[in-house]
Amino acid sequence: MKVSLVFIAIFFCLILTASAQSIETPPPLQLVQPQGPAAPPQVMTLQDALDRARQLDAQYQLSVSDAMVAREDRLQAKAAVRPSVNHLTEYLGTQGNGRTPNGRYVTTDGVHVYRSWGIVHTDINSETFFKSTYRRAQAAEALAAARVEIAQRGLAVTVARNYYALVTSQRKYGTAQQSSQQAQRFLEISQQQERLGQVAHSDVVKAQIQYEQQRQTFQEAMLGIENSRLNLAVLLFPQLNENFTVVDDLDSAQTLPPFSAIQEMAANQNPALRVAQEALRQATQEVRIARNALLPSIAIDWNYGIEANAFALHSRAAGFPQEGPLPNLGYYVDGKFNLPIFDWGTRRSKVRQAQFREQQARVELTQAQRQLLGNLYLYYNEALTARAAVDALRRTADLGAESLRLINLRYQAGESTALEVVDAQNTLVQARNAYDDAQTRYRVALATLQTVTGSF
Repeated sequence: MKVSLVFIAIFFCLILTASAQSIETPPPLQLVQPQGPAAPPQVMTLQDALDRARQLDAQYQLSVSDAMVAREDRLQAKAAVRPSVNHLTEYLGTQGNGRTPNGRYVTTDGVHVYRSWGIVHTDINSETFFKSTYRRAQAAEALAAARVEIAQRGLAVTVARNYYALVTSQRKYGTAQQSSQQAQRFLEISQQQERLGQVAHSDVVKAQIQYEQQRQTFQEAMLGIENSRLNLAVLLFPQLNENFTVVDDLDSAQTLPPFSAIQEMAANQNPALRVAQEALRQATQEVRIARNALLPSIAIDWNYGIEANAFALHSRAAGFPQEGPLPNLGYYVDGKFNLPIFDWGTRRSKVRQAQFREQQARVELTQAQRQLLGNLYLYYNEALTARAAVDALRRTADLGAESLRLINLRYQAGESTALEVVDAQNTLVQARNAYDDAQTRYRVALATLQTVTGSF
């Protein structure tokens, strides 16, 4: 009898020791973070994030720069078909021959020659009438503007994905924290009921395992939120800064428009289709430019000013000093007529090259049209599926919470097992995380659909 009492005492001591060890909590995990300004965190909405990302994203800024360059090219092409006005001032000094006032070079009529001309230049050619170069520049400008919009919409998808990844990681962090607290409470309940002799020690062991797993999940959630914040900070700040918070607006997602409205927006507001159309228009103008090189052209220079041996309105001519001072101010016109005759087929070859590029641009346009239609159905169906998943998983998460509440009550009443409680806890965590992921998926699907349709 005494031996039995000793064994019972030792058994209870082991139980109490295991229980005391089970509730010991290790120190929290401390992750390293970049140093930021000592100020209250900045509240960031999705629109704020988009505005900041446009200012810093290198790919988007490159497309904007290309569009500005294309605009200047159009202005230069427009000015090229108009007359130009220039002023030229020159001094020509040559060695004298020692006997006459003329220089040793026949191109000058004196040792000193001064030129000061106002020049009006104009070209009369095919560009003057057809303006093919200008129209090509217009197409290039429109193409660059469409590429800016493509880059902007692609950046919006990237920002939305990273923004809502942070929002989702914050929610998962809260879920993991709550699950860890629930696992700890369940561990305490099982230990209490074990001391009262209502459950076996295996329930305490199961509760301890569940608590350790949830604590590890909580640490992983901490890492997830830190990684998401870093990824978003890289997009939004010129210097790495994590001192900001994001607004959780996942529950206020906009409604998906009907497919008929989506089709109309895609037909009118798709930048990829505009890129292909403008590329074809540009290739067509290049064909015309190549053909224009086969036509004759006229160049006219009208000059007004002086070309004399002295920089003055009147002076003595070096070759005719006996004539006395003569007027220097006057004009002359230089006209050139250029008629292409033979160049070993170079111009014809350039025409054929341009025609090959035009043909390729037509093929790319038809491919862009097919790709647009395919993406339209693909992205819209993805958004529909994500929207349905959000509704279904919302109900699943609510049911999971209610199931855990009821099973906890049954366990305290001795009507359910520890395995059922642990399974209910895991089911609730999975349901909540799946619901958060579905909301993020829907938001990203909307942003992806808007790359085809534009904002709605």
